[in-house]
Amino acid sequence: MGPGIEAKARAVRLAIFDVDGIMTDGTLWITDSGEEFKGFNTRDGHGLKMLQESGITLAILSGRRSRCVENRARDLGIAHVLQGISRKQEGFDLLLRAVGVEASQTAYMGDDLVDLPVLRRCGLSATVPEAPDLVRRHADHVTVAAGGRGAVREFCELIMRLQGTLEAQWSQYLA
Repeated sequence: MGPGIEAKARAVRLAIFDVDGIMTDGTLWITDSGEEFKGFNTRDGHGLKMLQESGITLAILSGRRSRCVENRARDLGIAHVLQGISRKQEGFDLLLRAVGVEASQTAYMGDDLVDLPVLRRCGLSATVPEAPDLVRRHADHVTVAAGGRGAVREFCELIMRLQGTLEAQWSQYLA
């Protein structure tokens, strides 16, 4: 963890996630007819639900547009979904206004060069081990888990742990 990560995590009110390479492993399955498939990790999904239940607003910000992302967001109860956003800084600004938070009150998880403008401006940034070196160097946190393989869950639990809400989320399963 980078310096000052505890204070950055405590300020988070909005957590924004890229899709390809973060919520998925980055593989795009495209059929001959052009239909696209993505694989999402159920444990990542549960981490997102717990983070949302702990009071954090969730959002998706993706450079690609895919109906399966809309379906996954609906399943998870994520109301803020911006897709087809090639200039992610513009999408980030839209989300700040829509939710009514400052950049310092956001967490962002992305994995490629197009994510750098947001990773460098948000309050708490994270990426995955497979990200290019330049992206890893600009992230506050690099997960141990790979994209689409638990990285989202790991980041969600990190935020909850540093905000003091993780134990409350876990306790409902121990009752």
